[in-house]
Amino acid sequence: MKIVRVFTGADGKSHFEDVDVPLTIEHEFGSMSEPHPAHSVIFRSNPADYDVGFHNAPRRQYVVVLEGALEVETGDGSKRRLGPGDILLGEDTTGQGHITRAVGGRPGRSLFIPLA
Repeated sequence: MKIVRVFTGADGKSHFEDVDVPLTIEHEFGSMSEPHPAHSVIFRSNPADYDVGFHNAPRRQYVVVLEGALEVETGDGSKRRLGPGDILLGEDTTGQGHITRAVGGRPGRSLFIPLA
């Protein structure tokens, strides 16, 4: 399963990395990954005009987009658009951080899953 990781590089700027989470457990209902320890689940909605300048991830966490679309811009100027079903691993807890904005003119809903 593919996810997008945002992390702080040695230059202090945030960058993207595509990560493949291996689905190594096979059973009659499909394939699964090994468990990833997490603390909780946070439910979030954002307005259609959501636009937050450079900020850091408050903690290591997965962000799962459920509705709407977000554009994430890293410190190196790269941009990624995330829509329903996309997963971001936020790890840029230091440095310049990233920008997040709603796109498409619709409010959004997402899940934040803080990691242990």
